[in-house]
Amino acid sequence: MAEDMGSTVPRRRLGKALRDLRTEAGITLDAAAEALECSRQKVWRIESGLGSARGVDVRAMCELYAARPEMTRALLALAAETKAKGWWHAYGDAIPDRFELYVGLESAASRLRFYKNSLVPGLLQTRDYALGIYRIDQPDMSEEDRERAVELRLQRQALLTRRLPKAPQVQVILCESVLLRVVGSPATMAGQLQRLLQVSEQPNISIRIKPLIAGPHHGTVAGEFVMLDFPLGNRSTPEPSVVYSEGITGALYLDRPHEFAAHENVWSSLLTLTLDEEQSRELINKIIGEVHHG
Repeated sequence: MAEDMGSTVPRRRLGKALRDLRTEAGITLDAAAEALECSRQKVWRIESGLGSARGVDVRAMCELYAARPEMTRALLALAAETKAKGWWHAYGDAIPDRFELYVGLESAASRLRFYKNSLVPGLLQTRDYALGIYRIDQPDMSEEDRERAVELRLQRQALLTRRLPKAPQVQVILCESVLLRVVGSPATMAGQLQRLLQVSEQPNISIRIKPLIAGPHHGTVAGEFVMLDFPLGNRSTPEPSVVYSEGITGALYLDRPHEFAAHENVWSSLLTLTLDEEQSRELINKIIGEVHHG
């Protein structure tokens, strides 16, 4: 299905944000349509992410729902960029928390593929490992806020054990360097590696290690990324797959077919360089021994 109107991801997000604002304001769909002098169908289409939203409509909705100025600015920027890719990239932290963009997509996905060369993915982290990362990444954060952030991360992990077939298929390629990079203490690291061994026993989770000796590859240029596929649900065509990659200044979401295909190629290339699941477990076990006795 051709997507002439640009990326559907930002459109769905914009629609959800506008629907949330309307609900919070206690305004019905009919009342909103009447106040905006348009059809109920038009408001519904914008909220469902089916129709593109013009800036003038978004501004009128934000005024009607008494949105805060920074929310209005973010949503106007979003409306302007629904025809362009990667609007998130320019905004980084400025996008309101309510978007909870990646977490929302992650919990809806039927298949998640992670390529990580620096840290264990959040979905597989232990509490101590996650705390260790926050201490490095957010040194000014209060211990209480850190605990809250870690709690949220651990809550996300519930999706791994949702009853099959609801639980997503999770495939992870980790560079061996991730296993060797000590976060927190050696004991924290050994606990994290044990956790990888435990979860790799689950039928829906595959963990494969790319050894250091594998050398350069396609993914060297691509950097870390997550690929998300979505279930068909009640639709005739599934929502488009998305690639998520995080940078220092923000995150990029790519959902155009050629962008996803390029990452599929990188993934295939990476798979040829990884150990199989059994060999990967053996390597993790070996490193646990070294961490304990190092």
